Amino acid sequence: MSPSRGSNQAATVIAIVANTMAGILGLWILMYLLDANRANDLVQFVHDTARWLAGWSHDLFTFDEEWARVVCGYGLAAIVYLFVGHAIAGRIGRH
Repeated sequence: MSPSRGSNQAATVIAIVANTMAGILGLWILMYLLDANRANDLVQFVHDTARWLAGWSHDLFTFDEEWARVVCGYGLAAIVYLFVGHAIAGRIGRH
């Protein structure tokens, strides 16, 4: 395997991980806005995972409306993961 092929594979893995993290956060935002049944195991799993991923941005904003706090807090985390993950993947992929 050539070094550039290994770099491209690593970049692909990093981009997939970033996309997956952002996808989980986006899925939780959607589930929250659609008032998904929180007693459901899948909803609980997505919420717990999203809460862990967005631990640093959860309740960062103090909007009066809870939906706005959820969208902004979890949405910010998703955007940061996408931006940082793809920036790192792009940097690695060029080498």
